This record gives sequence, structure tokens and C-alpha cells, in this order.
Amino acid sequence: MRYKIYTLSLLFAIGMKVSAQQKWDLRRCIDYALANNISIKQTDLQARLAALQLKQSKLGMYPRASFSTSTSFNNGRNQDPTTFSLITQSYLSANTQLQTSAEIFNWYSKRNTIAANEWEFHAAMAGSEKLRNDIALTIANAYLQILLAAEQEKIAGVQLQQSQTQLINTRKLVKAGSLPELNAAELEAQVARDSATLISAKGSTTQNLLNLKAFMALDAAAAFEVDIPPVEKIPVEDIADLQPDAVYASAIANLPQQKVNDYKIKAAEKNSMAARGALYPTLSAFGSLGSRFNSRSEEAISSTLVNPAIGKVNVSGTDYNVFRLTPFPDYTYRKQPFFSQINQNFNQGIGLNLSVPIFNGGNLRTGYERSKVNIENLKLQQLLDNQKTKQDIYLAYNSALVALEKFNAGKKSVDAAERSYAFAQKRYDVGMLTTLELVTNQNNLFKAKLENALNQFDYVFKMKVLEFYKGRGLKL
Repeated sequence: MRYKIYTLSLLFAIGMKVSAQQKWDLRRCIDYALANNISIKQTDLQARLAALQLKQSKLGMYPRASFSTSTSFNNGRNQDPTTFSLITQSYLSANTQLQTSAEIFNWYSKRNTIAANEWEFHAAMAGSEKLRNDIALTIANAYLQILLAAEQEKIAGVQLQQSQTQLINTRKLVKAGSLPELNAAELEAQVARDSATLISAKGSTTQNLLNLKAFMALDAAAAFEVDIPPVEKIPVEDIADLQPDAVYASAIANLPQQKVNDYKIKAAEKNSMAARGALYPTLSAFGSLGSRFNSRSEEAISSTLVNPAIGKVNVSGTDYNVFRLTPFPDYTYRKQPFFSQINQNFNQGIGLNLSVPIFNGGNLRTGYERSKVNIENLKLQQLLDNQKTKQDIYLAYNSALVALEKFNAGKKSVDAAERSYAFAQKRYDVGMLTTLELVTNQNNLFKAKLENALNQFDYVFKMKVLEFYKGRGLKL
């Protein structure tokens, strides 16, 4: 009994898992692709790098500070850093220094660099958005190709079923002697052709599924089934509301590609202003704190003399004691402690620095001229992209008109082919039509349905492209 309960529980769990596997609609496919596409991840990294560049340029506005310390063992002929006399003894020395500097005025070069980096960051974000839109449009196209392949597979299945039914009926008539064996042989050949067509349609559906998985960065072996809505229920705007002039104006105002170009031009203009600022002098302030230590440094602690002075000198009426230049022989000395030396040798410095670029091989001037050329190049690229966008919109509009007319004509062709096939079937049933003629009518109907399905999906996709350019998004 316990094993039966476990078995039932396992079957129930499997059933729940299977039922939980929802079919993939277009929205889910796009969301998955945007979350897993490697190219999108790379553009996101580029945007993060642009953000770091912006942050670094902002931090460059603050004063710079650095701390350095060093220690060394010296031997041979050196200058004593405390008495500045030449010595040959070995000694240990150490130096510490804290330095800071800040630019006071640099013709707004740094400020313009910050603004340029900010526009570059916006351009990187818009570029990432553009790639997302491109991938979404690619996913939508691949998704519609799956719907078209599924519709063709469905039509091919119906065609095969009709041929098989006709073959069964014809076999009965052949056995009864009402029809010759030739009729059955012709229908067998038609069944074989229809079977091959159905196999090809299934292969096309599988191929399109694999293509969609590749665009989504989904494992090719993963279970995957798309939701196939009836094509006639896919919402499509009235083509009268998608006039190319209005669509183009909306595209210029909203499409990420146009934003990318606009942001890059603004960034280039700020970079040009920063490059021009580098041509002029820069005024900065600096300051430093430092000290040093010498292992040979000594200090006097006591003396046997009452007055170690060797004489006096009068300067402007005032007497001053004169001492020996060399250390006093009557004094007792000791090594001066580390912190005592650091305190006594403590030094400070402050000042202003004016840097004037005079001649450096023309690098600054060339950089400024190059920045102006870059602005012109970006403006031409913007103009080129706008022209291409306008051409694409007009082509999409014209293609949508043609697809709509072909779709309307295709529906009439299907209606006519269905009537013709119905009449042919009736005539065939009473022996007034040969099998070859019936098969020909059947094939004509099959071709009309396939052509109509192709025209319908082509029309839907062309309309979706126009809706996309207008900023309506992608909806199926």
C-alpha cells in the first residue's frame, strides 16, 4: 500500500510539473532574450564602464593628496642630511612627506570633461536600449516565422488527410470495378508527395524553433513550445494611422538610435571645449609636509664647561656668543631619538604653480582640431542614420500596402480555389473528372492556402515594424 501511495504521489508531481510548463508567448520570449542575451550583457558592461569613467572625472575635481615614506641604508661617500657635511661612514636614513595639490583654474577643462563623460554615459545607455529593441524585433520576426511554419504544417496536414481519404474511397471504387487502377496509383503518388510536404513543413517548424532559441540564448535541448495565437486575432493597427511621415517624426523623437547620435554629438562638443581649455595656462596650488631621520644624528646632553663659548661677536651693539664649528669635545652626546628628529626636522611648504603650454609638438592644438572634425563626422553619421530610418519606414509602409493587397487578393484566390475543388470533387465522385484533374485542383487549393498564409503573416510583420517605429512596441 505504501508503494502505491509513493507511485501515485510521483505521478501527481509529474503531472503538476507538466501542467506548470506554460507555452512561450512573444512577451515571454522577448523578456527571456533580454535577460540572457550575451550582446546585451556586453552593452550593459559598456554602460557600467561609462558610469565609472563619469565617476572618475567627477573625483578629478577634488584636490590630490599623496603620502610617501622611504628608508635606506647608505655607505661610502655621502652628504650627512643633518649637518650637510661629507661623510664616509655608513648610516640609516628615513624620509616622510605628505603632498597635496589642487587646480584653481583650468579654463573649465575638467568641468567640460565631466559633461562629456555624462553624455557618453547617456549614449551608452541609449545604445543598450537600441540593442534591446533590435533583439526584440528579431525575436518577433522569428516568432512570426514559427507561426507561419505552424500554419503551413497545419495546411499540409489537412492536405495529406484529404488525399488519404480520397485514396481510401478510390480504392473502394477500384475494388467495385467503378474506377480503373490508374486512379488509385495517381492518388498514392499524391499521398506520397503530400507526406513529403508535411515532413518538410515539420522540419521547417523545428528549424524556426531552433532559430528562435538561438536568438533567445536558450539551450537548444531545452523543452520549448510557443503559444500559437490565430493569426486573424493578432492586433494590427489601421494602416491609415501609420502614415510614413508621422511614423518618421515619432521615430526621430523616440528611437534609441537617434538618442545615441544626439548624445554622442553633445559629448563630442564638450570634449572639444575641454581640448580647447587645455591650450591655455593652468593655475594650481600645492602644499607639503615632511620630515627626516638619520641614524648618525646626535644631541648633547651635558658638558664639563661652564661656558662652552670660545668668544663673542658684537653685531649692531649686541654681543653674541661664538661656538666651535665642530661638536664640542667637552660635551656628552647620545643618539638622537627617532621621534625627536621627526619633530625637529619637520618642514612645511605652500605655493602656487602656473603651467603655460608653449610648444609640445602640436599635440594639444592637433587634439583640439581633431575634436572639431569628430563633431562634424558625428553630425554626418546622425544625418545618415536619419536618412536610413526614413527610407526603412517608407519601405516598410510600401511593403505593408503591397502585403495587404496581396493578402486581400489571396483570400479571394482561396475562396475561388475552394469552390473549384468542391465542384471537382463532385464531378470526380460521379466519374466526370479524372484523378489527375482532381489532384490538380487539390494542389491549386493547397498552393492558394499556403500563399494566403504567407501573405497574411508578411502583412502582420510589416505592420508590426511600422508600429515599432512609431513607438507602440511589439504585441501579438
